[in-house]
Amino acid sequence: MMSRLTISPIMGIRGAFGLYTVNILQTSKTTSREVGEQLQISEQTEIKIDAAREGYRPCAQRASILFFVLNDMGRIDPMYQFSLDAYIELFNISIDKSQRSGKLEERIQNLNDYHTFAVYRFTCRGLFEKHKLLFSFQMCAKILEASGKLNMDEYSFFLRGGVVLDKDNQMDNPCSNWLNDSAWDNITELDKLTNFHGIMTSFEQYPRDWNIWYVSSEPETASLPGEWDNACNELQRMLIVRSMRPDRVSFCATSFIINNLGSKFVEPPVLDMKQVVEDSTTRTPLIFVLSPGVDPTSMLLQLAEHSGMATRFHALSLGQGQAPIATRMIHEGVKEGNWVFLANCHLSLSWMPQLDKLVEQLQVEQPHPEFRLWLSSSPHPEFPISILQAGIKMTTEPPKGLKANMKRLYTLLTDQQFTRCKKQDKYKKLLFCLCFFHSVSENLLSIYLDEYDEIPWDALKYLIAGINYGGHVTDDSDRRLLLTYINDFFQENSVSTPFHKLSILPTYYVPKDGPLSAYIEYITMLPNIDHPEAFGQHPNADITSQIQETRMLFETLLSLQPQVSSSGGESREDKVLELASNIYKTLPENIDYENTVKILSVDPSPLNVVLLQEIQRYNALLNEIRNQLTDLERGIQGLVVMSQELEDIFSCIYDARVPPAWEKAYPSMKPLGNWTRDLVDRVAQFEKWATTAHPPSIFWMSAFTFPTGFLTAVLQTSARQNNVSVDLLSWEFTVLTVYDNNIMSAPKDGVYIKGLYLQGAGWDKKNACLVEAEPMQLVCPIPSIHFKPVENKKKSGKGMYQCPVYYYPNRAGGNGRASFVVSVDLKSGEKTADHWAKRGTALLMSLDN
Repeated sequence: MMSRLTISPIMGIRGAFGLYTVNILQTSKTTSREVGEQLQISEQTEIKIDAAREGYRPCAQRASILFFVLNDMGRIDPMYQFSLDAYIELFNISIDKSQRSGKLEERIQNLNDYHTFAVYRFTCRGLFEKHKLLFSFQMCAKILEASGKLNMDEYSFFLRGGVVLDKDNQMDNPCSNWLNDSAWDNITELDKLTNFHGIMTSFEQYPRDWNIWYVSSEPETASLPGEWDNACNELQRMLIVRSMRPDRVSFCATSFIINNLGSKFVEPPVLDMKQVVEDSTTRTPLIFVLSPGVDPTSMLLQLAEHSGMATRFHALSLGQGQAPIATRMIHEGVKEGNWVFLANCHLSLSWMPQLDKLVEQLQVEQPHPEFRLWLSSSPHPEFPISILQAGIKMTTEPPKGLKANMKRLYTLLTDQQFTRCKKQDKYKKLLFCLCFFHSVSENLLSIYLDEYDEIPWDALKYLIAGINYGGHVTDDSDRRLLLTYINDFFQENSVSTPFHKLSILPTYYVPKDGPLSAYIEYITMLPNIDHPEAFGQHPNADITSQIQETRMLFETLLSLQPQVSSSGGESREDKVLELASNIYKTLPENIDYENTVKILSVDPSPLNVVLLQEIQRYNALLNEIRNQLTDLERGIQGLVVMSQELEDIFSCIYDARVPPAWEKAYPSMKPLGNWTRDLVDRVAQFEKWATTAHPPSIFWMSAFTFPTGFLTAVLQTSARQNNVSVDLLSWEFTVLTVYDNNIMSAPKDGVYIKGLYLQGAGWDKKNACLVEAEPMQLVCPIPSIHFKPVENKKKSGKGMYQCPVYYYPNRAGGNGRASFVVSVDLKSGEKTADHWAKRGTALLMSLDN
């Protein structure tokens, strides 16, 4: 009985335990089955997520492309810095604000379109005007490249053009009477591209049709000759324009962007300061990137007033001893919610690391919600990158064009200032002339008119051109131009003649008397784009300006290209090796300096001394080029280490540019192929002179590395011949009417000079005087000129134009060397000397092609 009673509970416990175990096993089985099902579901979900994520890969690719385009902009200007964090935030905003769609392809297209324009809009406010089109074009090119829609061989030619070193193997130019050598070089190299075979021979077949296309005002939209009109796509048309009409490249680039991205990518948004404040936070520095002649302080003060922050706006111009004050202002601003403006940060670079730390502290502090930190600085590589990346950048540039400048000036005038002068009829007209000339204190004009019965013309002109501007304009040619303009504007006709014209264009004149609003209304009707004639220049000046813009565009785009070998076709290394080899073969032998010294030792004349100096300079240049080309070849082959200098030479040769190390002997703007041929011609003149020991009958002055030294030697030679002081000698100039091949000997006194080019005018050989240039005639060769030293020469008489001679097209000079050489007197012809001064007429010793 006892045993049964004892066993029974045990049996019950065992049964309950077994039942529990079975339940657990069943639960485990169920859980396992559920987990397995969930794993299958999660795997399927993961596959769906991967598929969905993979579907958005085009968005990731576009975002990546745009970020690296932004990142590359820092190579153009040190102030163009953009952080990844700010970019990710911008991308997230694009995701939220772009239009939704149930269709994946449509959603991707909407997101890409929205984000691309968001990047453009975000970036443009921090770019200078000259870089906005470039930025759009770089975005467009990179997007097309990633999608496989850009032929990279053709795009490379678009950026670099053609390089021809060996003219012997080049087909003769069949259109040499109107197509220059540089353009023909491009065409012959273009013919080597797959899609352009036969374009060279088409110039023999259709010379007249090509000439009609070449001289058209808008060749980018004109029909191409023969079968080329249907054979070329948009990029290929751009290559032909680039080869022959570089002045129209920016228009091609604009159309290219519009056709591939849209018109809004060539219309930069206007800077909206209120929007900038709304986009900013207390931790975001607001940075003005300055350009010469612009101060954003007044604009910022106006914004502070409209935002109710005028009483809490504190500004400080940085400089020596201002750092403690600036630090205190920032700390107070953080607590009190002030707007703090620190101007001219580039003048206090030593304090920038401390400012960097203060900005870094803002990221962890809790500043007053109305606090803002405003900074301004000129572009400088030592400005802290972290501040630039954390901040919102805005460029400030002066208004461009007559309309924009005059509108700004008249907007600054008050009715009280406009009506203060007693002689209103004269004052308003002369004030308009003054504003047309530029911004000068209108108060002084009012005082002078009220003080005198008759208008003191000479005093006013001296006050404006001589005093207000005189200290800023140091170049003699620029001062002459300044006086020419002031004489045109400040004359009796300006006040006595109704609607007195200020330009040959009918649009620009002195409007009739009226209130301030009437003058502002007239100004708003002026053209947005000024034609060269508005300033007295020839229409060709527009072409020259556009060619300079094109050159800057290509140079900047080339600086952004990846320095890597191409995956297909000819590699960068192969191309550079070929070009370097051709340059090496083209170089002339050194001139025998020691033998020349022996030959000339019997006649140590000033001219012979100059010859020996030139030989030394050219021999040193030739040796340097040979050594560097040899080292470059060995470096490419891996036999020596590629130094930074060799890397730079490698890049320059690949981009068809002259390495800076080779330009130390003399300045030039020629591309590599033309520069090399020009070097050969230069050395040839001195080689012949040294070999024969006789100076040439006609000197090619452009070949001299220091032409002023050569001219001084000519004056010294004349002084010795005529037994007079060299200080009493000056130049008398006669432009020859005979051809060079008819000149058999040098002149008795002085020298004949050949190889000069007129810019801004043409030349009448029959009457030996200046005439207007033909359309598209940017330069005109002038006959040889007799430079004759004379004693006590009188000033140039009426009907003569003092024409400045420049070493190369960059008239301002560079690398510590002035471009100006001498002034040559030329007959002004039917026009006055002032006319040619406004034309900017000058003589160039060398061209850029």
